[in-house]
Amino acid sequence: MTTIITFLLYLLSLSAIIESVDSYMAAENGVAESKEIVPVGVILDVNSTVGNMAQRYISIAISDFYQKNTHYQTRISLHHRDSKNDVVVAASAAYTLIQKDKVRAIIGPQRSEEARFIIELGEKAQVPIVSFSSTSPSLSPSKTPFFIRAAQSDSCQVKAITAIIELFGWREIVLIYEDTTYGNGFIPYITDALQEIYVRVPYRSVIYPSFSDYEILKELLRLMGMQSRVFLVHMTANLSSKLFSNAKMAGMMSEGYAWITTVGLSTLMDPMGSNSLHSMHGVLGVTPKLPSSKQLDDFKKILKAGELNLFDLWAYDTVCTLAMAAERTFENDVKTSADLGSLFRQTILNTKLKGLSGEFNLVRGELEGLEFEIYNVIDGKEANIGSWTEKKGIWHWTKENKTMQGLKWTIWPGDTQNKPKGWVYPIIGTKMRIGVPIKHGFTEFVKVENNSQTGKIHTSGFSIDVFRAVLKKLPFALPHEFKAYDGLYDDLLKKVQLQEIDAVVGDTTITADRSLFVDFTFPYCESGVSMLVSLKHDKKSNIWLFLKPLSWDLWLITGLAFIFTGLVVWILEHHINTEFRGPPHQQIGLIFWFSFSTIVFAHKLHRQPGFNVDSTEDATNVS
Repeated sequence: MTTIITFLLYLLSLSAIIESVDSYMAAENGVAESKEIVPVGVILDVNSTVGNMAQRYISIAISDFYQKNTHYQTRISLHHRDSKNDVVVAASAAYTLIQKDKVRAIIGPQRSEEARFIIELGEKAQVPIVSFSSTSPSLSPSKTPFFIRAAQSDSCQVKAITAIIELFGWREIVLIYEDTTYGNGFIPYITDALQEIYVRVPYRSVIYPSFSDYEILKELLRLMGMQSRVFLVHMTANLSSKLFSNAKMAGMMSEGYAWITTVGLSTLMDPMGSNSLHSMHGVLGVTPKLPSSKQLDDFKKILKAGELNLFDLWAYDTVCTLAMAAERTFENDVKTSADLGSLFRQTILNTKLKGLSGEFNLVRGELEGLEFEIYNVIDGKEANIGSWTEKKGIWHWTKENKTMQGLKWTIWPGDTQNKPKGWVYPIIGTKMRIGVPIKHGFTEFVKVENNSQTGKIHTSGFSIDVFRAVLKKLPFALPHEFKAYDGLYDDLLKKVQLQEIDAVVGDTTITADRSLFVDFTFPYCESGVSMLVSLKHDKKSNIWLFLKPLSWDLWLITGLAFIFTGLVVWILEHHINTEFRGPPHQQIGLIFWFSFSTIVFAHKLHRQPGFNVDSTEDATNVS
């Protein structure tokens, strides 16, 4: 009997312990028995800096939100999974969360590479995948409706970057990016934007995440041999740390070089160590504008945080958005709804709030990038030197608290304020072959002299001077070498068609036949044949210059025609008009006078008031 009682007491104690543990776990997750539980999955790489901090911010967001909204009838229950920086592990975790844990949404994954597979799972299961850090434009919410990007797409920064390049007048830029979904998805957008402002991309340097320091250094040495000295870097913090460390070792962080980094490398997004930042001295970069607010200031004081990470703030606001959307979707017990996933997704998209990161408004399934700050890495710190908006362009605040176009100032690699021109003469690569004719007579246009000791040729003349003046105006280097040719000009131009040379500089005449197989520049000199003759100035002949336009025969015929006209008029008027009568010399003079007067004015009939003119004779009498 004692044994049975002891056993029953043991069961009661065990039941109480289990109940207390359940109550503790429910309290930890902010769950009350009377509330509707909405399971939400979280997939992060907890061993990364961003993932570790994001997990902390997500937990804080849950606690803060439900403390302020105790009246809510729903509670989000988080199911955390570690992706371990592995695509397969992340996809497996998502599958388990959807099939076993029956989650209504998934926060994450952290990286674009992992998101590509998890988005497909979410589409089939109609579970919203809400990522605050998958920024690759190749992941499109418009193409996959159940993917919601609670962050800005990398394509948002394209106009800000091209504005910087246009500001400094560079015409060539080399792209350096990592071979991942994050890196490759950005390249088509920046390439198209550069083409719109007529900036050429002569080379794309692809850095694999598995590259060792030796392989990165080898690629950098290849870039050193090229003419372009402006580089745009788009990669994650871990890989870029290795890149800039090796670039400094190779001497590419010196004067004459220009480096621009994308949003992902700012301390606001993915903070790097102090050593990495010191190796980036003189680098320009862009980062989203983080609007200041009392809510953010209070949060920093409570958290005692120094530099905030925008990914973490987006994670915080994402949780708040999901909690608000869950309340609107699940508060009325709509478990039986066949289209519950679509309803939850649409409610998330329609939810707006003013969060820690500013206005959290999802437009077409993602956050908009309206304003960017431009920073300059100086002595291991990011110094703000300007801002960019689509309406204002690049601008900054002055000491008088006024806005001014352009940047404040810029410190370039090599600790100089001299703007890099963006190119040098390349160490490697083929040179442009320029054909020049050897002249045996008139050498003012082209003169070719051979150096018997060095075997090189020296060229001079007006055409050569024009060519060199054009080279100075080009915004890039044009390595070239002159190739002398002793022969016919047609044969020299044929060598361009045969690709034995690339161009010809000289006093080459533009003809229709030659234009069939070569392209000419606009003429820069007229070299036509002219004739010089002596001209005697005869003052006596000047008074008859008015007769020069017509020949003598034509003048004679014209005069006879007028005399004939006067004669015809005299014959018709002689018998009826008294003015056409009189002595012979008077009648002959009248004929010539009438012929001359027809040139000057037209004859007409004059009438006086009160007279009725019924005939030619009457008209003559009246006048």
